[in-house]
Amino acid sequence: MTTPKILVFPGSTRASSHNVRLAALAVKELALIDVDVTRISLADYPLPLYEGDLEANAGPPANALKLKQMIMAHQGVFIASPEYSASVTPMLKNAIDWVSRVRERGDPTYAAFKGRAFAISSASPGRSGGLNSLMALRQILELGCGALVIPEQVVIPLADQAFDDIDDIVDAGIANLFRAQLARLVEMARLMMRTA
Repeated sequence: MTTPKILVFPGSTRASSHNVRLAALAVKELALIDVDVTRISLADYPLPLYEGDLEANAGPPANALKLKQMIMAHQGVFIASPEYSASVTPMLKNAIDWVSRVRERGDPTYAAFKGRAFAISSASPGRSGGLNSLMALRQILELGCGALVIPEQVVIPLADQAFDDIDDIVDAGIANLFRAQLARLVEMARLMMRTA
């Protein structure tokens, strides 16, 4: 059976972020099902705030190209998205905006978002678990970028109490949903490999 490559990153770089923990857990769970998994931090791809005149005068920054190429090297992408003001983090939205603007020779529009499967989850101290963030992120990825985002999504409410000492999810039901989501992502990524 073909092994897909899955990219994992959180939409935050804050050391104590619940979504940094969630991304780390995704890596651990994916490794248990023998997937080729890569974890990155958006801190490794610093980008200026997207602005059309900046792009027109200087083109996309080198880090936008590097991030786009990193995404395109994988058949599946998992994003752990914090919720800021009922939406995604400015850092995550800015990264998506810049990557969406990168064109290499022969690329279709939004090349990094086509031909791969995306999965989204959120952990939040609030009772909604970051659901508003996922609604916004799904809209950005699906409607804005034409990405395939799997229907399964997981929110982890009361995230400050949701993880145990080894960063596993305490609630067995949510933990099982999370594993099922990751399995579905791998299944869809594998399908993308066959149809590429």
